[in-house]
Amino acid sequence: MAMMAKRWIGRLLALAGILLVAATPASPVAPKPIMIKGEIIDSWCQVSGIMGPAVGSAHHLCAIWCATGGIPVGLMGDDGTAYILLKADKTGTTVRNPAVIAIQSDHVTLEAELYKRDGVNYLVVSKMLGDDGVTVLSHKELGILPFGE
Repeated sequence: MAMMAKRWIGRLLALAGILLVAATPASPVAPKPIMIKGEIIDSWCQVSGIMGPAVGSAHHLCAIWCATGGIPVGLMGDDGTAYILLKADKTGTTVRNPAVIAIQSDHVTLEAELYKRDGVNYLVVSKMLGDDGVTVLSHKELGILPFGE
């Protein structure tokens, strides 16, 4: 009986150790200052593929509605890396932010702090350095032709 009790106590101590490690908060993530270029995107259409290639003028109105509805806004970097925008500037969020809604589908150049955690890239935008507007202008370029041709 004593042997069985020792075994259970050992298992409980091991479990307590695992729970303690799991409950320990992760270390803070240090930001890296970057300058980045890319298209402002809405994360839902980008991830779900519901709108096909969710870029440019073919997706512009949908991106505005998604951002207005609270879907997280992101940036698709020119290198194909996706980022979630946490803040549009030092003072505001991206959620329902009129300044962010106004640049949906625009190709922009941003100065930002990059945070990486658990395989996800996050940006806190310090400054917009440039806005080229919507640069993918044709539905035909994307193979999307509303109501046929």
